[in-house]
Amino acid sequence: MNDYEESRRTFLAKLGLTVGAVAVGSTKLSATVLNDKADFVLTSEQKQLMENYEVWMDKFIPAVQAQRADQNDQLAKAKIMELSEQAESWRAELTEYMKDENFARYYMTATERLTKEVY
Repeated sequence: MNDYEESRRTFLAKLGLTVGAVAVGSTKLSATVLNDKADFVLTSEQKQLMENYEVWMDKFIPAVQAQRADQNDQLAKAKIMELSEQAESWRAELTEYMKDENFARYYMTATERLTKEVY
């Protein structure tokens, strides 16, 4: 496994995808989620977190793409680290929200964009 792959796995674990999979493990959440996030009713706090997450993805995706294009891009690496730390600050909140199936499905649907554009 190369350094990039290890960093990606560490980041995803920090982001809570692993936590989310465990938290929702007892429900029937398939690998393929619905495509329309509007189908999921969220609380105002959950909506706020997801709005922040969408803005975060808008910054994270280009940073990862830049780093993939040039492994020596120090600005991209620094941005990825900064954004990873920001995502870490949401971990407790994300873990709690992932217990709600609507939120978990919304989150997984939103995360598909990250997966498609980066990985």
